[in-house]
Amino acid sequence: VGAMVGLTGVGGGSLMTPILVLLFGQSPVVAVGTDLMFSATTKLAATASFGYSRRVDWRIVGRLATGSLPATALTLFVLSRLELTGKAASELITLVLGCALFCTALALIFRPQIMKFYAKHVGELDSRRTAILTVVTGAVLGVLVSISSVGAGALGVTALVLLYPKLRIVRIVGSDIAHAVPLTLLAGLGHWFIGSIDGHLLVSLLVGSIPGIVLGSYASTLVPDTALRLTLAATLILAGSRLVF
Repeated sequence: VGAMVGLTGVGGGSLMTPILVLLFGQSPVVAVGTDLMFSATTKLAATASFGYSRRVDWRIVGRLATGSLPATALTLFVLSRLELTGKAASELITLVLGCALFCTALALIFRPQIMKFYAKHVGELDSRRTAILTVVTGAVLGVLVSISSVGAGALGVTALVLLYPKLRIVRIVGSDIAHAVPLTLLAGLGHWFIGSIDGHLLVSLLVGSIPGIVLGSYASTLVPDTALRLTLAATLILAGSRLVF
């Protein structure tokens, strides 16, 4: 997973959570909680790198966080009221996770077509509507990430590309990663208090992911971007199908 994140910038939550569920037999609740803390830790280092090179638009990060953090807190409160070890909660998280994987795969495959359709039928928004929709996007990501740990990467970047078409893609990616840190950290801490994080599993994942990210980032210049996106999308569709059906 670390190598895939280094190659594409996407795949932390999208790949890690279904792997923990399907291959390692973890419950959906523990897989989501552990992956959130894993994502917060790994993306903190990435944010430091992007921030140091001034590739983060902190105005966008603030707008996203304005929507995502309250939505995350509310979602965590609702989850804490549920019987997370019960069948109903497990089925709900599995269903949301599967749907999130499908949406992420579609965003990866059809991002160019989505952008063309948006530019033709919607066009450029004024600054006020852009700010409001950015906050709404943050709120949607907050709910989705808190339940499934998926969405902060591909879905967040796709939304920002549509809302800020004149912004360089490197600043959009940097801003999305920077926003993912407080989002996944708050959601991860909430799951920690709920009791849905495996600490030993988290440490093992971090030990493996760090060299994987380094290797993946070096190899990213050697592999075509389209091939990577389609491979990742196919993997997500397969994982989502296994979870939902």
